[in-house]
Amino acid sequence: MIDIKNIQEYCKNDMLLFSNHALERIRQRGIKIKDIESCIMSGEIIEQYPDDFPFPSCLIFGACVSGKILHVVASDEGTASRIITAYFPSLDKFENDLKTRKGR
Repeated sequence: MIDIKNIQEYCKNDMLLFSNHALERIRQRGIKIKDIESCIMSGEIIEQYPDDFPFPSCLIFGACVSGKILHVVASDEGTASRIITAYFPSLDKFENDLKTRKGR
């Protein structure tokens, strides 16, 4: 299981890697790198994906610099964290707490 403290440590030490997919999505969604860092540093892991390949990943719930809720999917590669995607959660897919997926 991924520990948020590890991801936060990578963030503090400038050890976040961004997939091409993440860079494209955050550009499309108007999300800044500082928002991703803020989400990680203020965040908590709400879902774990231990079977993701090539590294386990997780869904982080946190806040942007502005305070708006953000979700970040990140892996723990042992020496760094790869940001896979980031998005603003919607009530279409999540309950009012924006942490719990609908239909679970």
